[in-house]
Amino acid sequence: DYIKAHSKTFKYVVLGILGAGYVAYFIAACVLDFQRATGLVVLTSLAVVATSYELLKEYKGESISRCFRPAVRCFKSNLKWIKWVFILAALALFVVWLVLDTSKYPQQLISFGGVCMFVVLIFLLSAHRTAVSWRPVFWGLGMQFCIGLFVIRTQPGLIAFKWLGQQVQIFLNYTKEGSIFVFGDLLADIFAFQALPIVVFFSSVMSILYFLGIMQWLILKISWVMQITMGTSPTETLSVAGNIFVGQTEAPLLIRPYLKDMTKSEIHAVLTGGFATIAGSVMGAFISFGIDASSLISASVMAAPCALAISKLSYPETEESPFKSEKNVKVSCGDEQNILEAASSGASASIGLVANIAANLIAFLAILEFINSALRWLGSMVGYPLLTFQLICSYVFMPVAFMMGVPYDDSFIVAELIGTKLFVNEFVAYEELSKLKENRRNGIEESISVTAKKRNLRETILTSLGIVIGGLSSICPSRRADISSLVLRAMLTGTCVSLVNACIAGILYVSPIDSCTF
Repeated sequence: DYIKAHSKTFKYVVLGILGAGYVAYFIAACVLDFQRATGLVVLTSLAVVATSYELLKEYKGESISRCFRPAVRCFKSNLKWIKWVFILAALALFVVWLVLDTSKYPQQLISFGGVCMFVVLIFLLSAHRTAVSWRPVFWGLGMQFCIGLFVIRTQPGLIAFKWLGQQVQIFLNYTKEGSIFVFGDLLADIFAFQALPIVVFFSSVMSILYFLGIMQWLILKISWVMQITMGTSPTETLSVAGNIFVGQTEAPLLIRPYLKDMTKSEIHAVLTGGFATIAGSVMGAFISFGIDASSLISASVMAAPCALAISKLSYPETEESPFKSEKNVKVSCGDEQNILEAASSGASASIGLVANIAANLIAFLAILEFINSALRWLGSMVGYPLLTFQLICSYVFMPVAFMMGVPYDDSFIVAELIGTKLFVNEFVAYEELSKLKENRRNGIEESISVTAKKRNLRETILTSLGIVIGGLSSICPSRRADISSLVLRAMLTGTCVSLVNACIAGILYVSPIDSCTF
């Protein structure tokens, strides 16, 4: 009874002791080797800034709002001309930057033409062209471009995402401890025992982060930025932001109570976000193939605002959304009682995904070989015994690859992988990409252009393609008909988002040898 009556006091005492201990540890780490403690300093600074913001918002948020109300009223009263000034200034800066930057590398203009081509194509195929609101479209593309500019062209962005990719790679390597114990020597020889356990490990970790509320907090902050700039509803923005970290079936669970009341445009955005981004657990498997982790992470982050933008272009809002304020929307959490249960449930939940990945790889690789055998047999009848599905894709999708900014010599190989990803399976495409990267390291080019700049550009663009995942018609039974009618459009829109993402990479990427980062 005494402990219960003074629980708050005990809580603050324990937190004070832990805080003092961490401060002592932090100071000791910095004094002993500051360079080694750089990561600790960055993480601690981020935690301090985030905590300070939350405390300031909670205790002084109302008074700060009152101080800024006159400025807010003045801003709103002059919003019309301020908006146009901002638009013209942003457009002028972009044009100047494009002219100056592409004067050295005019081939980057091809990628810019690719962005324009895909945007125009989606507009022409829009469900309601007259209802398109251009604010989310331009803001989404602008945010995607700024993220890409930071990641690809600036020294802090390169260092930050390279470091993040390295940490993810180190983190995923811990999977080997459990895999060696279960599979032993088979780990080195069998693909399933190398890549698939990563999915189990990552799913378990993500479940723990959800239980602790860390992932919800991070998703809320990212969605808030997209919501206030793009003007999208809280529900669809939350789901798309969640897709940066989790898969197409897990992200909508954040807003599951609201799915039944969402508009068709919002559901389309939710589906598109899943098709356009890379699920965290699946990303771990791609990294195990040898794909660069930092490129995968940056591609998924860049795809989120673009997914909302292109989604609102493909299926504009024509209904009145019931979710106008984020105050009416709360993020759903898991039902686990403790961390151990969260870790166990996350691992158990991944069993279906692991089985699905393994089954799809077996089925699609077998089907692909059957199709290729049939095509070779048919081709041999007319003197083309080397006819394959990949060869057909290389010619069909070559213009798409070229408009993404891929050099002409490499565009046929890139087109093969695009076709494989679209019609066969994304795992097969990424596995083929990993072989190309390995061959490059070993000096084997397989008829690919020999310049290092073209090879690196090809890999950067292909890594940005993202993945297409199906099977979401069951996320909300009451909206099954709407989801079924929208899922094909969402899949095509998500594919275009991935291609636009690749075009942005093509605009921004220059060879490390002759680039001038700033």
